[in-house]
Amino acid sequence: MKVIKSKLEGVLLLEPNVFGDHRGFFMESYNRQVFHDLGITHEFIQDNHSLSKEAGVLRGMHYQLEPKVQTKLVRVGSGAIYDVVVDMRVGSPTYGEWEGFILSEYNKRQLLVPKGFAHGFCTLTEDVNVLYKVDELYSAEHDRGIQWNDPELDIKWPVTNPILSEKDTKHPMLKDTENNFKWSE
Repeated sequence: MKVIKSKLEGVLLLEPNVFGDHRGFFMESYNRQVFHDLGITHEFIQDNHSLSKEAGVLRGMHYQLEPKVQTKLVRVGSGAIYDVVVDMRVGSPTYGEWEGFILSEYNKRQLLVPKGFAHGFCTLTEDVNVLYKVDELYSAEHDRGIQWNDPELDIKWPVTNPILSEKDTKHPMLKDTENNFKWSE
């Protein structure tokens, strides 16, 4: 597995080894020993799966407060997404900065989203299946979000009028969010 570091500390783009032939392909999307050998030692305890039927669906920007904060390992089973993370670690040199990545069924890349980051994605195709592992269970009490179009973040989404859930239309701007993440060197 190839590991590509991003400009945001702790955010990793992972490229698994893919073995293909005339029948299709095989790959290990997760192998605890391989991940541990790469220094990725999170204990994932739940797998999640979302289906977005249309291109232009935007889900985000989501995070959970301490003590229920989550690390996520995100991949796409079918279709393609523009996947975005925002550094929310107060005191971080990159606080409030974002980075975007294309994840698709074709490139088979995965994104490791560490604790202290908001996460969201926009579908680039129809019928997108996103699968992700988390190292903490969902907690409605700790569930929070940032407005997808916060002008201070200025995320360059591939759409201007995304398809949103009602919940995702009501998130505050980053400056107004509840945030208990602290950066430590």
